[in-house]
Amino acid sequence: MAYGIVLEFAGIGQKEYDSVNEKLGLDMAAGKGDFPKGLKSHAGGTTADGGLFVYEVWDSKADYEAWMGGRLGAALGALGVPAPVRVTDLDIVGFYTP
Repeated sequence: MAYGIVLEFAGIGQKEYDSVNEKLGLDMAAGKGDFPKGLKSHAGGTTADGGLFVYEVWDSKADYEAWMGGRLGAALGALGVPAPVRVTDLDIVGFYTP
């Protein structure tokens, strides 16, 4: 079974999202870069109230934790991105990509 996570941030938006991706060497528009092992899908977007959300599907929670504890965590810390205001873990029971 796949693992999903939703991260919700307040007070940050596309500028910070783009900065993190640039630091990681990821080009979301082109789908190019050194994406982490186990990542099945990623979506990031802004909310009407000026926040940011990230939704991801992973092969396993361990893959996500390795990413967060490694490159992503370091990039977030270096750029001063605050902790999410809410984190929702999901046990994915259905997943499809065309």
